[in-house]
Order: sequence, then C-alpha cells, then structure tokens
Amino acid sequence: MKKFMDEDFVLQTKTAIRLYHEHAKHMPIYDYHCHLPPEEVAQDKQYDNIGECWLGGDHYKWRAMRTNGVKEEFVTGSAPWKAKFDKWAETVPQTLRNPLYHWTHLELQRYFDIDTLLSSATADEIYEECTAKLRTPEFSARNMMRKMNVKLVCTTDDPIDDLNDHQQIAAAGFECKVLPTFRPDKAANLADPEAYKAYIQSLEKSAGQEINNFEALVAAVDSRHDFFHSVGCRLSDHGVAYVPDAEASGAELDAIYNKVMTGGAATQEEQDKFLAAFLYEAAKMNHSRGWAQQFHVGVFRNNNTRLFNALGPDTGFDSIADYRQGPGFVKLLDRLDSSDQLAKSILYNINPSDNELFATMIGNYQDGSFPGKMQFGSGWWFLDQKDGMEKQMNALSVLGLLSRFVGMLTDSRSFLSYPRHEYFRRILCNLIGRDVENGELPADMDLLGEMIENISYNNAVEYFGFDL
Repeated sequence: MKKFMDEDFVLQTKTAIRLYHEHAKHMPIYDYHCHLPPEEVAQDKQYDNIGECWLGGDHYKWRAMRTNGVKEEFVTGSAPWKAKFDKWAETVPQTLRNPLYHWTHLELQRYFDIDTLLSSATADEIYEECTAKLRTPEFSARNMMRKMNVKLVCTTDDPIDDLNDHQQIAAAGFECKVLPTFRPDKAANLADPEAYKAYIQSLEKSAGQEINNFEALVAAVDSRHDFFHSVGCRLSDHGVAYVPDAEASGAELDAIYNKVMTGGAATQEEQDKFLAAFLYEAAKMNHSRGWAQQFHVGVFRNNNTRLFNALGPDTGFDSIADYRQGPGFVKLLDRLDSSDQLAKSILYNINPSDNELFATMIGNYQDGSFPGKMQFGSGWWFLDQKDGMEKQMNALSVLGLLSRFVGMLTDSRSFLSYPRHEYFRRILCNLIGRDVENGELPADMDLLGEMIENISYNNAVEYFGFDL
C-alpha cells in the first residue's frame, strides 16, 4: 500500500515519477489568474493565525463546512478564528475524495512542514504550530509567494480601481510581478438598475467624463483600459453566464441604457443585447492594445437568496449552469476574426458537458499568428480537481494541441493556494506517464520533458509576454 501523500503522490507509473521530479517539480509558478487582494501584497501582510489565513475568504471550505452541519456563525459569522478553525478541522475528515482533502494537506506540508492529518484530535497542535510560523517574518504575504517560487501574479480588478497597490508593489521592487487584470463586468450588468446607476457614477468619476449613452460608456471604459495598460496590465477577464447570441443597433443600445439609468428595468432580451455589444467593444480594445482576453462562463450565481441578502456575492452559493454556450461565442469570435480584431483568447467552461464544445471552438479561430493563440482554459472552479482536470486535458489532447496549453492557475484569494499548481502538474505527469507505459506515447524523455516544462510554465511566459 502506498503511503498517503508521499513524494510520489498521484504518480502511478515510473514514467510519471520521472516526468514530475525531473521536469515539473522545480518549474516556477506563473499565476495568470487569481483573486489575491493586491493591498495585502503591498502591505506585505502578516496573518495573525491559520484560521484567518485559511478561512477568511475561501468559499470552497465554507460550502463543505455548511454541508457538514456547521452553523454560519462558524463559517462567515462572528465566531473567533480558533473556533472557526476547529470547525474546519472537524470537517476535513468528512472531505475524503473531495479535492479539499488533498489541498488542505498539501498546504500543511509545503508551507508548514506538517505531515499530520488534520482532524479534531490534531486541531490544537496544528493550529498552534501554523499560527506561530505565520507570525514570523518568513510567512508574510510576499515571503509565502517567494517560498512557492512565484514569478508572476495577475489579480482581478475593476475598471474603477485606482491600482495604487499595484504601483506601490512595483515601486517597492518586489521581484514577483503583481499585475492587474481588467474585469469590466459591472459596466455591462443591467440586472440591478440601482446598482448599475451607482456603478456608472463611480466610473464617470474614475474616467473623468460623463456617460450619457452607450458610445460614451465604451469611451469611458476605454479610458480606464488605457490607464490599466500604463500600469502594466496586458490581460482582461470577462465573467459572464454566457456570451449572448444577440445584436442591436446603436439607437437600441442607447434606449436600453437610458431606460435603466432613468429607473426602468431591462428585459432579459435587452440585457443580452447590451452585454453582447459591450463584449464586442471590449474585445476590440483588447486587440488594439495587444492584450490577451479570458472568458469565464457557465455559472448560476447567488442561488440562495436568503444568504445572498445576508452575506453578499462570492460566499459559496453558486453552481454549474446548463446554458447554451455555442451560438454566442461563434457570433462574437467570428465577428472579431472577420475584421482581424480577435485577440489571444482563453475560454473557460464550468460545465464538463461543454468540454468538447470549447476544445473544438478554439480550433475555429487559430490563425497561425501565434502558437495556441486560442486556448481552452484549465479546469475551472468546480472542475479544478483531478477528474475535472483530466477531462479537460483529454478533450484538449484529442481535439487540439495539449503541448501548446498555457496550464494551471489558482483562481484563489489565498496566499496558501499555490500547491494547486503542484497538484495540476502531478496530474498532468500521471496522465502522460500512463500513456507512455501503455505504449500510446514514445518513451522519449527529452520530448515529453520539454512538453511538461512548457505546460507547467514556459507556454504561459511566452503567451502573455510579460517582462520577467
């Protein structure tokens, strides 16, 4: 019987073991999509305890705790951090076969050199040891990134953000680049008219211009896009339920905008027309400044009205959606491609039934201008676990070029989440190693090793082009 989570964890063949230890293990981390708070990097935050560091913003853990019968007071409520940690320790043994079990113990091992399994019986000793280390300078936010050999991080930022934290980080000379990502979703989300009007007022202030129609909205967003570019941003992100299969004239878009800004509610058809037009204009901005763009689609968000009203968004009440994803993407990407305005693009789905759709969609718009210009993004959110990542890579392998894949990202708010890159690399090496030992791939370690290193790090460096 194999030891749990030893040095060959997940690696089931001799080839997989060689590929991981000789090629994947020591590659740096290029985390091109995450939700780390840049202010905590700027401040080089020191966490007070492991409860705060682990549970402060992790809705994966929150969902598991609720499922295990933990009351909200100990999840997002007012209970002390130690009490919350104890409830998490009580929950961990119930997460067997959930990726949280692996992530939890990888983080204990890689950051804190703790091999003990977390449970109620071990909670006190683990809390005390982790907390003592977190209170030392070696465990500041920046030093945790150094410890994991992180070379670049792209945070997720709204157009109205002033990016002062990013500029402060750059001025401090921190060797890990921390760059913004432009995420303008709120500028096109008409679902809540009052929230939208408030957002437009903030955007007007940031852009220094009045926004009285759709054209002015695009101009204001473009102004902020240009500002982000000046601070080093070269990447956008769009988190939408789906790309709408819709179109509208300029007059229609102005009428929809004015309707919402004067207190009316946009119909779903109007919301779709507005979003489709906005995504097209934003994509043209991305191309004009040489950026890459990301599309994260396929989520039913904030499904628990009672707790959304109490806790707000991103608190663990989302699920996989079953929207039709094909028609809108074809319309958007083909329109951009037809006018030679299609930027490098990464498409992420959250519904595994869309894997083959996305893996073939990217092939429609590869144009020879850059290897892997169009990317099928890594297993995301509910799919960033062993089964989900294997399915994504299998679909990409048989329908595209796995060798050109830009690899893994954390999509996390935690400085302790970087072992997710290791988890991905182990799964990748195991996938390739199994094929070699089945006689389906050649046992050419130079060829395979180069591919593993490229997917782990080099492809992303080349794709995004940030100066490291």
